[in-house]
Amino acid sequence: MPQTLKLGSAQSRTLSTTAETLHALEATTRKAASQGVDIILFPEAYLGGYPRTCAFGSAVGGRTSEGRDQFLSYFHAAVDLGDTPPGAGDGWVERRLELPKGKKYRGDGTREELERIARETGVFIVTGLVERCAGTLYCGALYVCPRAGVLGKRRKVMPTGSERMIWGQGSPSTLRAVTTEIKGVKLCMAAAICWENYMPLLRQALYSQNVNLWFAPTADARDGWASLMRTVGIEGRCVVVSANQCVKTSQLPAWITGKTAAKSATTGAASVEQAATAPGHSRPRRRSTITVTEDKHEICWPIVEEKANGAALPNGDSSAIEDEPHTAIPAAPKSKLSQSTTHAAPQVQADPGADEFVSRGGSCIISPFGEVLSGPLWEVEDELLIQEVDFEDCERGRLDLDVAGSYGRLDSFHLAVDGLDLNPPPS
Repeated sequence: MPQTLKLGSAQSRTLSTTAETLHALEATTRKAASQGVDIILFPEAYLGGYPRTCAFGSAVGGRTSEGRDQFLSYFHAAVDLGDTPPGAGDGWVERRLELPKGKKYRGDGTREELERIARETGVFIVTGLVERCAGTLYCGALYVCPRAGVLGKRRKVMPTGSERMIWGQGSPSTLRAVTTEIKGVKLCMAAAICWENYMPLLRQALYSQNVNLWFAPTADARDGWASLMRTVGIEGRCVVVSANQCVKTSQLPAWITGKTAAKSATTGAASVEQAATAPGHSRPRRRSTITVTEDKHEICWPIVEEKANGAALPNGDSSAIEDEPHTAIPAAPKSKLSQSTTHAAPQVQADPGADEFVSRGGSCIISPFGEVLSGPLWEVEDELLIQEVDFEDCERGRLDLDVAGSYGRLDSFHLAVDGLDLNPPPS
């Protein structure tokens, strides 16, 4: 019997709200199901969001109130799965924990929604997420089976760099692999989140459990990431699926950038104060408004500045900007064009770097021999990599390399992980 499955890697980005992101996850999963995908992976922190570029107003020895407000926004965006701070393990997975009075489930319903999506689509879902539990945020990965619901959840044991300021450290016990069977293919799957893949002892802890399907949700968009994924595939003789977000500067949430686009309700014009200093120039750009015609042409109107004595100066005169600070933008000049337009103006990006990528993606699927089967996918938004994989290649590769068995010299080298059974789980 063929031991093949179709795997999907979703290069999807977090949207403005968690509800929108869950809706997008469902749409992507349904699309994957229509193409015969059996298992799909979503990126690190997909639900809840990866707060790229945000410093949360923190420096050594100091924090700002603005940074605390940013953390509050991020905390509210995280999902509540109803787990406990230490992690309840099987008790949480099997729903043995006490329910809140008058409620049908623990948490905010995200777990139940993911289980519904998996059940209705028939696709096994693995997704990165940010989980809030009591007062702490954890970066995690959730395994959701179409038949049995959630099979397991793990929390990142070592947040990377500045992530340690906002995410807690998960228990190594969550590194326990989970097993299932899909279309007659027995799977032992585990996840290493982002730079956990650079931790040799953590990798060996997963290899020791005889993992044949390795998930690597990540936020690393460097060129070298694919090389690491190929190394994992070769070392572990396992199939590797990695997913990352592809995000532009303009797509970062407003609570990070602090930028909003204003619209004129009376003229349908977008008014933007373009007072940012252009690169290489010491003076601000002139202020203007944008009017959209019926034919969807954009007209940029200069704004007439007024001195304190009421005299009008052309906006091109830099003294109008330098001498008089303004707190409001005058209305756009009235004309037949501005009065007749019925089209809402598009948001105007004052930032010349708005279309630059802050994360270029790089999602990929790797064979047990380290071959790149699909990807890496660079600078493509909302794309789905699909690859059929023969899982018997995992056994074929054990002919000459089994780092947790015949090749590992276990008589001489020993690894122990507190709280984690390294023996392969029963399949």
